[in-house]
Amino acid sequence: MALSFDWKPKLLSAADEEVFEAAREAETCQLGPQSLKQDGVRSGELRRARHMGGNSGVWPDISRDYFTYVPAGLDPAKPANLLVVQDARLYLADQVALPTVLDNLISAGELEPTIAVLAEPGDVKDQPKGSRGNRSREYDAVNDMYVRFLLGELLPEALEGLNVTKDPRKRAIMGMSSGGICAFNAAWERPDQFGKVISHVGSYTNIQGGHIYPSRVRQNAKRELRVFLQGGVKDLNNAFGNWPIANHDMAAALAYRNYEFRFEFGLGGHSMDHGGAIMPQTLKWIFRK
Repeated sequence: MALSFDWKPKLLSAADEEVFEAAREAETCQLGPQSLKQDGVRSGELRRARHMGGNSGVWPDISRDYFTYVPAGLDPAKPANLLVVQDARLYLADQVALPTVLDNLISAGELEPTIAVLAEPGDVKDQPKGSRGNRSREYDAVNDMYVRFLLGELLPEALEGLNVTKDPRKRAIMGMSSGGICAFNAAWERPDQFGKVISHVGSYTNIQGGHIYPSRVRQNAKRELRVFLQGGVKDLNNAFGNWPIANHDMAAALAYRNYEFRFEFGLGGHSMDHGGAIMPQTLKWIFRK
């Protein structure tokens, strides 16, 4: 099924490694206790807002909903980790329950206090709110436009008044499908801002030229990035490419350049089923010291 890569030594507990192994071998993955509400664990605040794009320097007239998760009991004097997430609705859904995962891990001391910004793709002017019609232009394009938008517009607004670290080693970006290649592309363009990438069934295929990324990784100097890839044997195979092959190509390229990475390849398809089930372990792995 999965090819063998020269991964870094496994650095999580035996119990966490068992979760990874079980998810790789399951047709349907189930959420574990760290993804479910726990007695005695305080819930963080999830703030919903809308970014109005009328004065946007990148995409004029493009607006979007976004959410800012602030953990309970956050010490404002200490800079928090940052996690930026594409396709907010996918990660807020019960299949992933990202705020609950963050609540549990932070409460248990398994993750340092982490602020998350979960953004939806932009709505195109004159289309219904929530249409997300700008998604492919934002996520699939192989350029720096989206990360410029994040750094110049959305994050300053979403993080206003919050103390967030500037250390890229404590700043991660995450997404699924086109959001996955978007996350990698943003960190690739600005490793000084994002030192960690989580990509679920990433679209490293030719939707808008993303198939070049394995070659780009091989042929360019190594960035200071830690990368988590997840894919599945039943993922997409269509006119744009083959997702399982593309993710294996990405993993092989990262191995060739000696990146610190992990590739979890299971039996599933193009969904958050596998990625959601291993979300607690993924966050522990990506943010470990």
